Amino acid sequence: MKEAYFAGGCFWCIGGFFEQMEGVISVTSGYSGGDEKDPSYEDVKAQKTGHRETIKITYDEGKIGYKDLLDFFLANVDPFDGGGQFIDRGRSYTLAIYYTCEEDKKAAEEAVEKIERDSGRAVFVPVEAFKSFYGAEDYHQHFSLKHPKEYEEELIESGRKGRQ
Repeated sequence: MKEAYFAGGCFWCIGGFFEQMEGVISVTSGYSGGDEKDPSYEDVKAQKTGHRETIKITYDEGKIGYKDLLDFFLANVDPFDGGGQFIDRGRSYTLAIYYTCEEDKKAAEEAVEKIERDSGRAVFVPVEAFKSFYGAEDYHQHFSLKHPKEYEEELIESGRKGRQ
């Protein structure tokens, strides 16, 4: 099993996109990118920690590749928005790809460069070395599965509906 870490704005929204993919074993909502240990949702949301809302994807590399996950991630975010994602604003909702090995780093950098080259626009998707991941509170886990109606409403209200 391998792991991939993507900050894609609201972890409820982006996590739900991956939970039904073949080869994805689990999706965990959490926090990454900052230095504070064991941050709380309230502090992350209030921009007090330097962390971003992030998902950890555990996947079976024999069934789905990192590049497939990466491409799906980038197709479901707005890579041109450096201030957050959709209605969610601030650093904790900005994009990032956290790599755990040089091969994943190279794939991520190439994917970001391709978007810039093809669009002729600046892309705000930093590719950063993975430092740490802190799982979010239980009520944030598997939100799309536990609360399908609220999840659907969140996708519509946020402006993400139709991007998947």
